[in-house]
Amino acid sequence: MTPRQLLVRGLLAGFIASLFSFGIACTVGEPQVDAAIAIEEAGSAATADTAPHEHADGHTHSHADDGTEVPRDVQSTFGLATGILTVGTALGGVVGLASAFAVGRLGRLRPSQSTALVALVGYVSFSLVPFLKYPSTPPAVGNADTIGDRTLHYFVVQGIAVLAAVAAVAAARLLLPRLGTYRTVLATVGGFLAVVVVTALAMPTVNELGSFPADTLWQFRLASLLTNATLWAGLGIILVGLVGRLHEQETVRVVRRDLAASL
Repeated sequence: MTPRQLLVRGLLAGFIASLFSFGIACTVGEPQVDAAIAIEEAGSAATADTAPHEHADGHTHSHADDGTEVPRDVQSTFGLATGILTVGTALGGVVGLASAFAVGRLGRLRPSQSTALVALVGYVSFSLVPFLKYPSTPPAVGNADTIGDRTLHYFVVQGIAVLAAVAAVAAARLLLPRLGTYRTVLATVGGFLAVVVVTALAMPTVNELGSFPADTLWQFRLASLLTNATLWAGLGIILVGLVGRLHEQETVRVVRRDLAASL
């Protein structure tokens, strides 16, 4: 079972999972985005001054945007599909390579079981933990001047969570022979939770919701969480199935080879 074999299967699993995630994003997520945009446009229409403003230097400024605007129907279809398929396929490749590294290194777990563990740990550390600290926000929420800081904060939490997960898995390999499965799981999971909780408490809190409707915000974040969870669940399930089948094929091949050598 080579890294190339698991990489190819990871890419395939990520691509297929992205199709399911795209379907969820279209049916559940996009209506919430449209609702948020409608709220944003209504607020802008109520406060915008349509007449040109005169500046101190005597020049006038219009509110028209000189840039090229991508139509909303393109953003919600082709643009959304391209983004999800690209990210999902690449993510599948990374999980496939991580699964190849984990094969035979996580106690007595079979390749399919270690792959499932890699997908679960990846989802929790890479996606769920940073989402819980800095959940996604619709287009009408947030100050444009702080988007750089908010993005940095998200990646800091994400990076620490991933490193803590890797450290927990490495510690589990060392503790398993001494403590057994139950106590090893308690120790490593507890250590991981301690790190991410302290990190979440230490990182700045972002509160830029303003008067945005709470029910629309909740529905948007729930749709975002469901879309992401669908991607990871599909990736994990499909890749576990592919790896399990590959392992069975290689096991049969080894048995046949040994049988032929013994004749």
